[in-house]
Order: sequence, then C-alpha cells, then structure tokens
Amino acid sequence: MGTSLTPEFWERFAVLLVVAVALTMILAATLDHVAVRLLSRRTRRVTTPRQPQGREQSDHRTSVGC
Repeated sequence: MGTSLTPEFWERFAVLLVVAVALTMILAATLDHVAVRLLSRRTRRVTTPRQPQGREQSDHRTSVGC
C-alpha cells in the first residue's frame, strides 16, 4: 500500500523550501548586522584610563599614632 508523491506535493515542497531558505538568510543577515553594530558601538566609546580601586598609591607614608 504505497502512496506516490504527487506533482502538487513537490510544487508545495519546493515553494516552502525556498521560503524557509529565504527567511533563514534574512534572519541571519539581520542578526549579523545587529551584532556588528553593537560591537562597533562598544569600540567607539572613549575609554578613560582606569585608576586603581581602593587606596591610591602615594609617595608619602601614613603617620602612626601619637
């Protein structure tokens, strides 16, 4: 009891396959564009030199008691 695949099936299959490939390409290109834009925005920021957190180093010693 085998069924044969009709020409209508193959036509719909081809149309759905082309639509799926097109949507995948559009989605991939869109996500790629967003990722590149975020990375370029991150690198464009002006970075200031980091200062050490906590106590800063100084040339003088802290006096003890008295």
